Amino acid sequence: MSEFSAELGLAESIAREAGVLLRSYYESVSRSSISAKSSPTDLVSEADLATEELIRGRLAAECPDDGMLGEEGSDVAGSSGRRWVVDPLDGTINFLFGLPQWCISIAVEDADGAIAGVVLDPMREECWTATRDGAPCLNGSVVAPGSRTDLASSLLATGFGYDAAIRASQAEIIARVLPRVRDIRRLGSAALDLAWTAAGRYDAYFERGVKPWDVAAGALICSRAGLAVRSLDPIEPSESGILVAAPAVVDELFALLN
Repeated sequence: MSEFSAELGLAESIAREAGVLLRSYYESVSRSSISAKSSPTDLVSEADLATEELIRGRLAAECPDDGMLGEEGSDVAGSSGRRWVVDPLDGTINFLFGLPQWCISIAVEDADGAIAGVVLDPMREECWTATRDGAPCLNGSVVAPGSRTDLASSLLATGFGYDAAIRASQAEIIARVLPRVRDIRRLGSAALDLAWTAAGRYDAYFERGVKPWDVAAGALICSRAGLAVRSLDPIEPSESGILVAAPAVVDELFALLN
């Protein structure tokens, strides 16, 4: 049994409760009931805020000494040395437009990094989990990444920023990478992209401009699957990012992205 089973169990319990709440919003939300966040294409919904409030309340009750960092404004310092990193709804635009590609991401970390992480896809009833000392799992069954060893046959996933200038910069990188790979997908949820890469549905994932709550749980799942997890330095105007790929192709792909 993992040393971090209790933390993982709590993260999964909270994620599943959040998933029930989000499903109820998804089935009833008015597609016009949205507000702008950082730009016209970066939207925040009542569901985002209500779900983060639910998660914050559960963590405050169960782990009052822990810190929390959440996408919708939660940044609470703790005294225990542990911090929960939460994206209550990763894939907000998909959610608001009725596309069933969104999830809840919850990770808990200490001074050495993530110790447990959960990515819950309520629409597919897929729960991706990992601990620092355990195997990556989907609904309790161990998953493994793909076995391709050449970049040319690899299927990649990525995401785009919301600012027009950042998108233009990202388009230049896509133009450089696309001829060198089998294809690239952009489905709109970084946490799910990472979980799917850990299970071999993609061969690699990269994106600049992601935040800690986007990748904390998914990066742990990928690492435990044996994938290489690397940081991408900023390329103006984009911020730093993440690359996850098989060790056999990570160097070649990393060079293309820089």
